[in-house]
Amino acid sequence: MRTISSERLIMRPWDADDADFLFDLESRWETVRFLGPQAKPMTGRSEAVESIIRRRTIDDPIHGIWAISSRESGELFGNILLKPIPLSIDVEGEAPVEIGWHLHPDAQGAGYATEAASAVMTDAANNGLRFVIAVTDPLNAASQRVCERLGMRSLGVTEAYYDEHNLLFEKTLSR
Repeated sequence: MRTISSERLIMRPWDADDADFLFDLESRWETVRFLGPQAKPMTGRSEAVESIIRRRTIDDPIHGIWAISSRESGELFGNILLKPIPLSIDVEGEAPVEIGWHLHPDAQGAGYATEAASAVMTDAANNGLRFVIAVTDPLNAASQRVCERLGMRSLGVTEAYYDEHNLLFEKTLSR
């Protein structure tokens, strides 16, 4: 899987050595509460190890699930993904590609999600992706602000993803 860089960040493949951080990140309700109706905090480090193995299987020129880390120190901040998202309703055509992120509480508010998402979208556009969506919980104002900073357009409420009411954002990408 490729590595993507920005001014302050490196988005890199998750590594087995990241399991302690991932467990700390995803064992917190405050971190996983907006990750969909099936999301629940991890209860053991072994879940983090298994999750890293699954994350590393998404590996093609566009899609991936990356660890967000400091370019300077290597400190881990969170997770960013770009992957096809299945629709909850039947429609013709390909599944759209979702961008999503979640950061450790200690890393929130520093612009890392916006910077990481911008770099990942630029990389994907350079590899041929033309359109991306973000599906946000209606109560997740922080992610909605990130979508706005990224220039994503709000499409309002949808039930097309995750079998629940969400706010949908979209962006047309260009090289």
